Amino acid sequence: MTLWRQSVAELTKKTRGGDLSATELTNTFIDRIAAHDPTIGAFLDPMVEPARGQARALDAMPASSRGPLHGLPVAVKDIISVEGSPCTCGSRILESYVPLFDATIVERLKRSGAVILGKTNMDEFAMGSSTENSRFQTTRNPWDLDRVPGGSSGGSAAAVAARLVPAALGTDTGGSIRQPAALCGVTGLKPTYGRVSRYGLVAFASSLDQAGPMAASTEDVACLLEAIAGDDPRDQTCSNHPVPAYAKELDRDLGRPRIGIPRSAIGDGIDDDVAAAFAAFIEGLEALGAETREIHLPATEHATSCYYLLATAEASSNLARYDGVRYGRRSATETGLHEMMAASRDEGLGEEVKRRILLGTFVLSEGYYDDYYQKAQRVRSLIAQDFRAAFDQVDAIVLPTTPTPAFPIGEKVDDPLSMYLSDVFTITANLVGAPALSVPIGLSEKGLPIGAQLVGRHFDESTILALGHAFQRGSEFHSAVPALARD
Repeated sequence: MTLWRQSVAELTKKTRGGDLSATELTNTFIDRIAAHDPTIGAFLDPMVEPARGQARALDAMPASSRGPLHGLPVAVKDIISVEGSPCTCGSRILESYVPLFDATIVERLKRSGAVILGKTNMDEFAMGSSTENSRFQTTRNPWDLDRVPGGSSGGSAAAVAARLVPAALGTDTGGSIRQPAALCGVTGLKPTYGRVSRYGLVAFASSLDQAGPMAASTEDVACLLEAIAGDDPRDQTCSNHPVPAYAKELDRDLGRPRIGIPRSAIGDGIDDDVAAAFAAFIEGLEALGAETREIHLPATEHATSCYYLLATAEASSNLARYDGVRYGRRSATETGLHEMMAASRDEGLGEEVKRRILLGTFVLSEGYYDDYYQKAQRVRSLIAQDFRAAFDQVDAIVLPTTPTPAFPIGEKVDDPLSMYLSDVFTITANLVGAPALSVPIGLSEKGLPIGAQLVGRHFDESTILALGHAFQRGSEFHSAVPALARD
């Protein structure tokens, strides 16, 4: 089997054992990026020479010092700091910013032996569901180049789908790992809030942001999560909850797991192909021995409104730092301080980011704070109560990941509300901080990937990973590769 078709576990077994050099493996994927990425546009900075340098250093290590991900090429979303590589967040306002340090999760990947192969494209400051909001390029879905890869981690999802890398890191504020994973036919995990350090992750909405892995399979995702999870004193929101050996727990006996289906939260507004694939997914879980039961999450009908009030408020606060004074783009058109700040933000920020800053500033303004922000926080508490009550009855909750397969590029750019509803099934996990795994469950009539989510209890990634792995042992959807990448 060609190297690019092999799993993370298969590749790292070869590199640790000396049957495959890190340099050979890295060059395999560098060649694939050169061949396919000009068409897809997944990468902003492939980091070819630094990656080759890392690989050579790894090859010089004695076998006894090799980490669990020795020689594995991994791509990183361009909102995560990598020392010496630009971290633009898909924005002109940060196009000249080069971090002097690695994010904690990048440090941990390197310590595990991974090779950082490049920075991937994204919606500006992670605000978007299609990667069309990048200020630099449009990433295309490898399954259909006229369609979006999802967002905001669309570059990472497209890179994994086309097997330009075996695995990638994304971030998820309202579905930005899971939604593009579903639209590109790969597996993506949003860990529990606090499971993975956010140090070195540029903030969009600090109470919602979470970094996590994307790869072809649940097994691959488990290997990555094990490497990056754990307490970090540099992130005060990071938990010291023990980190399990996720990969070893994939085959544990789940007994007869109880699966909750919140049909009232799913509603009738989903594509027929998605509905059919989701029904087949539930049947597949039942065939594995799962007991399915209907549950009720009544407060989730307000989740979208709640999310876009809280996320925009936090974005308004976090993005106030981009003022042209300390770092980032500074306008040369104005000389007065306030005029320079306004011009720098106007030139450096895109329309969607400006829209969300304005919405968030309104939500936080005097006279509206109690009516909007505080009320949204109370609704968030009600949603969390619903989930806690549900998890008294079930071990996991299943939902479609997206209401439709990938939509055409340009279709929703001028319709923000329609774009926001692309995340209608994913935002609740962020609001309550629960872990959620998206797995490929089928293809539409047009051959486009469809995904479903498994949502778990806080810090119980092991259960949803084991459920996803059990499903994938009897499914080939996660192994499918787009036609343009089969060479």
